[in-house]
Amino acid sequence: MKHIVTVQDAVTAFAPDIEPTDAELDAIELEMPAILADVDLLDAQITAMDRPANELDIRRVRRARRRVLAARRELADRSARRRGLELGTSAVAGRPLNSKATEGPWGA
Repeated sequence: MKHIVTVQDAVTAFAPDIEPTDAELDAIELEMPAILADVDLLDAQITAMDRPANELDIRRVRRARRRVLAARRELADRSARRRGLELGTSAVAGRPLNSKATEGPWGA
């Protein structure tokens, strides 16, 4: 009987002393509101699955979904603002930050 072994190197590091970098920890911290909102949504969905759905369960799931969407929107907005500042453009329309076009239809 021949044993089948992998030819590739291990993808995951197995050393116990390897820890996340500061950049990885910062990224996790930025995403934490979205992660917690996802956990709340899962909790609401699991609770609703355990028994017949009632009005309170439906509201709880609906509120949790709104929190997830709000957290993801805030994360996307923050990323877009940061990217716009890095590029020197408005994150909304890709216009230069000092452009008159960023004032809107009502002026400054």
